[in-house]
Amino acid sequence: MLEKGSWLMDLIAKHKARFDAARKACRERFHWSPFPEAPALVENSEALGKAADETFAGQLNKAFELELPGIVDTVGDEISPYTGKPLGITYPRCNPDVLFDAAERALPAWAALTPELRVAILMDVIDALEKQVFLIARAVMHTAGQSPNMSFTGSGVNALDRAIEALVYAYEAMRFTPNTAHWERQFGKATISLGKTYRLVPRGTAVCFACASFPTWNAWPSMMASLATGNPVIVKPHPGSVLPMALTVRCFRDVLAAHGQSPDLVTLQLDTRDEPLGKVLVNHPKTAIIDFTGSAQFGSWVEQNAHPALCFTETAGVNTVVLDSCEDLDAVIRSLATTLCMFSAQMCTSPQNIYLPRQGVREGDRWVPAGEVRQRLADAVYAIASNPRKAAMILATIQSPDTEQLLDQLAAQADVLLPSESYEHPDYPDARTRTPLMLSVNTSQRDLYLGERFGPVSFVIECEDAQDALSQATRDVREVGGLTAFLYSSDEAFIEQAEQAYANAGAQLTINLTGPMPLNFAAAYSDFHVTGLNAAGNASLTELGFVAQRFRITQSRRPSSNMPR
Repeated sequence: MLEKGSWLMDLIAKHKARFDAARKACRERFHWSPFPEAPALVENSEALGKAADETFAGQLNKAFELELPGIVDTVGDEISPYTGKPLGITYPRCNPDVLFDAAERALPAWAALTPELRVAILMDVIDALEKQVFLIARAVMHTAGQSPNMSFTGSGVNALDRAIEALVYAYEAMRFTPNTAHWERQFGKATISLGKTYRLVPRGTAVCFACASFPTWNAWPSMMASLATGNPVIVKPHPGSVLPMALTVRCFRDVLAAHGQSPDLVTLQLDTRDEPLGKVLVNHPKTAIIDFTGSAQFGSWVEQNAHPALCFTETAGVNTVVLDSCEDLDAVIRSLATTLCMFSAQMCTSPQNIYLPRQGVREGDRWVPAGEVRQRLADAVYAIASNPRKAAMILATIQSPDTEQLLDQLAAQADVLLPSESYEHPDYPDARTRTPLMLSVNTSQRDLYLGERFGPVSFVIECEDAQDALSQATRDVREVGGLTAFLYSSDEAFIEQAEQAYANAGAQLTINLTGPMPLNFAAAYSDFHVTGLNAAGNASLTELGFVAQRFRITQSRRPSSNMPR
């Protein structure tokens, strides 16, 4: 029992109001966030932003200071998509066996803490990350290539929300079972009375793979889910986006150490493109949990080879749009165009395949021919891409050179509605940029659009009619996976049919949404991210299933008369 007035009791009390508010938001699914959602809303934002710029610049071409067990050498080959220049930062690379051994040693004392104490310490980590959010945003911008606003909002405060959300579900899962219970039953004339004790036992060391384009948004909730349930975490970043996760790991380690816990509960395992370590970590005998975000190809391998480790994946799929009918086609096209452009469609929720009936789309009482729909959509995308200032804010940059090659290859295989070209970034003349590529195809070209084509490319697919469009779209989702889907229809019966069809396909569906909110925005505490029902991933951020398997329950029992008082 904790003594009143102890620092641990004070720590729990410090975070109680925020944590309880998060629990309420998760239960009722309304909008809530304790964080300012844009840099301008932060007090002293100008000074904080300037300090982050200076710290980031001061880190370039230097060794990143991070104490870790088992360091063997240093690596680092990140290139900023904005400047086109290497960051020049080197990071410690460790012997994975030493990291696993260190994590194993750190586990018992951490697991011995109550769930309340672990959550309270991790809420302190949230506070520490929030203080570094401007710096982390700069790191994301110059590795993942996101715009400054998205780096702050999507990879900063929204990722913090998802981290708290994971803590809520971990806590709810752990508190469901009591520590002790009294059990009594008649056996013949005898009354058997037992006292039972239940223990929550963590599975073991978790390996968290962070992706290149959105590292923190997926990794922070995964890390929190494992740590809250008592498991150490080894973070494995993508070689092209190390800095955001190196800052993250250092922050976790500092807070853990400040609270008397082993910093080796969180470590960093680096590899390079030429010497990948992913398969080594997946197959390591001490890997108990794997969180993987990344390519569908490697994610599928992880799912097939992770056993006996518990595996949570979020990879990629075909995010579909079905056009049937609407009241305001201009509003629909504006929303689609903006979302197709958002971060150059380098998000797992970006729409890719647009299924268009051959007859076109019914707008109110009239039909808009399919050719006109295609052209208006292409024109709306062009209006964004052709304005450098707007493009810089919405399209941002291309994270990987491989994406440029993909766009060129695809453009040679189908009718081009809108060509993809580089645009000149107004602030970074050497930035890696491409405008969206739009292709017109039919269902006989299914091999071309079946599967995620990562980057700013979309396919407008001609279908027989709306029923065929829905059938084609949901079949594609079932076959290759899909995270999100979008439907525009004025027909309530068709909407109901689509809701059931997409539910059966395991994709989250957005219906008739227009306006300033990006179609693929996923709200913490309210929207479930991925369903785990198709090939786009086997887990969902965040719900009880994402955390409950990370610990198991053991019990002991004895006659009640023998129970300690």
